Amino acid sequence: MGGKQIILTSFWRSSCSWRVRIALAYKGLAHKISTIHLQRDGGEQFTAAYREKNPMSQVPLLEIKGNGSEKPYLLSQSMAVMEYLEEVYPDPPILPSSPIDRARVRQIAEIINSGIQPLQNSATMKKVEAAGGDKASWAKYWIEDGLGKLERQTAEFGNTRFLVSDSPTIAEFCLVPQLYGARRFGCEVNGWPRLLEVEARCLTLPAFESTCPENQLDAEN
Repeated sequence: MGGKQIILTSFWRSSCSWRVRIALAYKGLAHKISTIHLQRDGGEQFTAAYREKNPMSQVPLLEIKGNGSEKPYLLSQSMAVMEYLEEVYPDPPILPSSPIDRARVRQIAEIINSGIQPLQNSATMKKVEAAGGDKASWAKYWIEDGLGKLERQTAEFGNTRFLVSDSPTIAEFCLVPQLYGARRFGCEVNGWPRLLEVEARCLTLPAFESTCPENQLDAEN
């Protein structure tokens, strides 16, 4: 990596942060974790200092120093960050070689990234609760609906070790944190055998196991 320094701002239980932690670990990229707490004191992501770096006031945030520019590169949004890492550090790959399989990986990732996770994130849940809704039931419904449909869809992609190919990709980097969230919200996961099979295979790999929420320095009971 030359003189580059990679700093990831993360929250231990954030599924989007976990995706990037997996990607960095899988690619063997040395990096530093900087933590912020998304609930403490109203959310440390809303401080002026953090908003100066990330106006969206979200995690993750990747900061790359020593990139040849006077200012560090600042990248937010997990999908953009993982795509950047794949382009700059292509080995080992986290996207398949064929265009159709790359598209399928992105399809799975976006089902989770756009179609499931935003409906159960803290900002959405606060709005549901403020409107008089049951936020836990809301999250459980949308997670079960989305992952149930994903289970059926991945059956179309053949009998590979992982969802699309024989090695993990961005699709698994999104799937494993989402299944963690499903259990957290009390979802019935046993109806998704293909997803669970792939998850179990992922969790035998150091990049997934070492980046689990419970293994982070800011983890809470």
